[in-house]
Formats: sequence, structure tokens, C-alpha cells
Amino acid sequence: DYDVLVTTTIIETGVDIPNVNTLIVHDADRMGLAQLYQLRGRVGRSNRVAYAYFMYQRDKVLTDVAEQRLQAIKEFTELGSGFKIAMRDLSIRGAGNLLGAQQHGFIDSVGFDLYSQMLQEAIAERQTGVKKEEKPDIEILLSVDAYIPDVYIPDGYQKIQMYKRIKAMDQVEEYGEIMEELQDRFGDLPIETERLLRIARMKVWGLGTGVFSVKEKQKIITILLSEEGTGQVDGGKIVEESMKFERAVG
Repeated sequence: DYDVLVTTTIIETGVDIPNVNTLIVHDADRMGLAQLYQLRGRVGRSNRVAYAYFMYQRDKVLTDVAEQRLQAIKEFTELGSGFKIAMRDLSIRGAGNLLGAQQHGFIDSVGFDLYSQMLQEAIAERQTGVKKEEKPDIEILLSVDAYIPDVYIPDGYQKIQMYKRIKAMDQVEEYGEIMEELQDRFGDLPIETERLLRIARMKVWGLGTGVFSVKEKQKIITILLSEEGTGQVDGGKIVEESMKFERAVG
């Protein structure tokens, strides 16, 4: 009465059997979240109601990671859950909160800003086969929280789009435009998001004046100029203004 296909996880790579409406995965706790998501997608490929059962041994004590993976696959069942699954997988693997303040792992080593740029360039290079010419960029490392909180923009997709807008800022006028758009759509800016915009504006200013990096360490700000920027500035004027600031804060 029933046709049964017994297979290894190779089935996750794709199979088109529209009549299949039930999937049973054995020892699901041993598989990765992406595997579980792909396996679940093998059923429900027609207008029939489908069922996916992820099984593990009775009375087995699951590891924290395995339990989190199974909980995630149970939680995200609606259409378009792929992005949420990917974000949860990053979190379980220890990549940190990609869109928040808590960063660790490899993302912490490069920062979200640079990570987004690297990802975009890698995709473009793969699609065109031509490596994009690198644009000058400024490294800004300040001991402040600068991000978009979840309570301000809860939707992950909208948050990514806004991060991209801020990252692409190349004119000072865009600072006011983006701020007005954020206030209009989501309300008053949290201090963390306001700092994020200010840092983006600092990069625009820096690119126009030959600044190479701005770094803060133990409450000391170091501004490094590029070779071209060094030749354009008035060194005497910088020293003069620095002395005024030193006396003012001293």
C-alpha cells in the first residue's frame, strides 16, 4: 500500500517526487541545521499536506547545540524561513549577532561593516569573473556601541537594507536623508543608531581629506593620514589646533 524510499542524507541535495508527503529523519540530532532545513524541503512540493518527522533515540541526552538546532527547525516552519534559519545557524555556530552589538568569532575580527563589503565583493567577483577594483576605505575603531537594535528595527530584512544604505553613504548630504527616513519609518533614533550614522559621516569626511584611519585606545584618539592626505594638510595648523584642545581638556 505504501512506497518507501530509504536513503542517506544525499537526498538533501534534491529530488523531485511530488507525491511524497511524509519524511522521517533518523538520528536528526547528529545533523546540521542547514541539512535539516534542506531535508525538510524534500516534502510538501505539491498541493498535498506534508509531514516531516525528525527523530532521535529515546532517553538520549541531547547536546546543547543539537537541541538548539532541533528547536530552530521546529520553530521556523513558514514559507521564507531560509534567512531566519541561516541567522540562527550563525548564532549556534558562535558567529555572534550579525545585526546587533554582540559580536564574536570571525565577524568580530573584521566587523560587520567590512564583512558586508567582503561578502558583496566576493559575490560580484563570482558572478562576473572580474575582481572589482578596491575603493579606498577608512578604518574607524571607537569604543562606542554603534548598531541598529532589534527593538528599533525588528525585521531582519529591513535592518540589512538599512545597514547597506548606511554603508553606501558617500556624500555628507545623505546623513540627513537617512536620519529623516529612519525617524519617519521607525521613530526617534536610539543613541547606538545615531552613533552608527555619525561614524558613516566621519568616513565620508575622512575620504575627502586623506584620512587613513581613526582609532581609539585607552581614551587616546589616533588619526592616521594617507601619504596623499599628509601632503595636503597644513601640519602647523594641526599642531596649533591640537594644542588648543589639549589646554581645553587639561
